[in-house]
Amino acid sequence: MNNSKEMTKIAFQALDDKKAEDIRIIDISGVSVMADYFIIANGTNENQVKALVDNVQEELYKAGYESKQVEGYRSGSWILLDYGDIIVHIFSKEDRLFYDLERIWRDGKEVDASKL
Repeated sequence: MNNSKEMTKIAFQALDDKKAEDIRIIDISGVSVMADYFIIANGTNENQVKALVDNVQEELYKAGYESKQVEGYRSGSWILLDYGDIIVHIFSKEDRLFYDLERIWRDGKEVDASKL
C-alpha cells in the first residue's frame, strides 16, 4: 500500500476515534506538489482539538511516521500536522468556517475514507 494512503487511513481513524466532526479527505495530488492528501476536521473546543492532534500523532508514530512540522498547537484553533505526503488540518469550528479550506482546495477530489 502506498504510504500516503496508509497514513491517511491511520489519521482518519485516529480522528474518528476521538469524535472529530466532519472529517474530510481531499486528494490534492493532481493539483499540488505539496502533498497527496489533506485531511480536514474540527473539534468542538480547544481541549478536543488538542486531543485530536495528540491522537493522530500517537497513532501515526506507532505506525512509524513522524511529523515533519506542527504549527499552531499552542493556539488550539487551527493546528497543522505536516507528514510530507499528508497534511492534517484540525480546526476549532469557528476557524474552520472562517478559513474554508474545502473551498480553497475544491480542485482536489474528495475521497471516501472507506475507499482508501
